[in-house]
Amino acid sequence: MKVKNWLIFISSLVVLGVLSVGLHTYNTYKIAHAPEQITIGSMGSDYEVWQHIAKSKEAKKLNLKITVKQINDGVQLNNATAEHNVNVNAFQSYSYLKSYNHENPKHKLINLGTTYLEPMGIYSDKYQTIKAIPTGATIAIADNPANTSRGLLLLQDAGLIKLKAGFDSLGNTDDVVANPRNWKFKKIDDTTGPRILNSVDAALISNTIALEGNLNVLKDSLYHEKINQSTRQNINILATAADISNQDKKDYQKLVTLYHEPAIQKYIKDMYDGTKIEVKKPASYLK
Repeated sequence: MKVKNWLIFISSLVVLGVLSVGLHTYNTYKIAHAPEQITIGSMGSDYEVWQHIAKSKEAKKLNLKITVKQINDGVQLNNATAEHNVNVNAFQSYSYLKSYNHENPKHKLINLGTTYLEPMGIYSDKYQTIKAIPTGATIAIADNPANTSRGLLLLQDAGLIKLKAGFDSLGNTDDVVANPRNWKFKKIDDTTGPRILNSVDAALISNTIALEGNLNVLKDSLYHEKINQSTRQNINILATAADISNQDKKDYQKLVTLYHEPAIQKYIKDMYDGTKIEVKKPASYLK
């Protein structure tokens, strides 16, 4: 009887051991195969894009669980990213990131990869062509470093002004060395661009803001950016804090792959009428 009880006891321990190993293996499997939890901060049309991406089959296939957080101020969004309140942000151009890093050396961000170019355009309610804008006209330009320099480079690309040699993403209207039409530059909050068109001769408006004002840069602007060497720093990116671990960086770069999935690109093209032009380049391309 005692032997029998002892055998039952031993058998129970074996069963419990097997169950314990099985449970441990199952939990280890669950952890290893759990979706990556990533919070993306965004705004405007990019917020809408990433809400769609977060729910997509493509995100599920890449084992990504995405939460999208809306912060409608670029500096606040970059601050939140630098402070790890969001993991990655999707809203800015590379030149905007460079400007932010210059002004916030203790909270630097890094570029994870390229997404698209949203062309900046020159718009006017008063004139139908660039040539028609008269001498002495008032041109509205964004009052933030990245978009100020970007707008001026667009005007130079159109042959309307000339900038000093070495002009870069931190340049401003003081760097205009030739202004043959004697245009006056009016600094504005760039989010107001579409609303003030009737009070200026022309305005330089980024495409995110143009879309919110029901303007299509490919159809409604008098002139707009093209994808070339002069605009490569205006390409939009995904950004994260510079002090993340290598493993986090590797995980977050899956978002770049996800963004360029064909089904995602079809949605973006259809939704935004082709104004978000895909750019699939390595991060080094922008430097």
